[in-house]
Amino acid sequence: QVQLVESGGGLVQAGGSLRLSCAASGRTFSSYAMGWFRQAPGKEREFVAAITRHGISTSYADSVKGRFTISRDNAKNTVYLLMNVLKPEDTAVYYCNADNAWPLLGLGSWGQGTQVTVSS
Repeated sequence: QVQLVESGGGLVQAGGSLRLSCAASGRTFSSYAMGWFRQAPGKEREFVAAITRHGISTSYADSVKGRFTISRDNAKNTVYLLMNVLKPEDTAVYYCNADNAWPLLGLGSWGQGTQVTVSS
């Protein structure tokens, strides 16, 4: 198990940017594929982006392609999600996920979430 702590959420106007961070505990961070999911009120949790163990490959939901970028720094045990051109429909709680599997299936370890609110 790995413990995950997200940060960087907040309130931003449409068209703005935010960068989320997810700090992981333990010395095995590089053994996990990492990802971001989000859950809006009244909706199911959905996949946003994922990155392989050493950052060679990434995957994105169609709704965020071209606007969001996932990256990781294995030396800092941290994964990031840079979100540009934010839209009101991006409003959700964003969760960090760590799993040994690829592609990510929404299993493994989760953080507590960070709220992102985009105003129109």
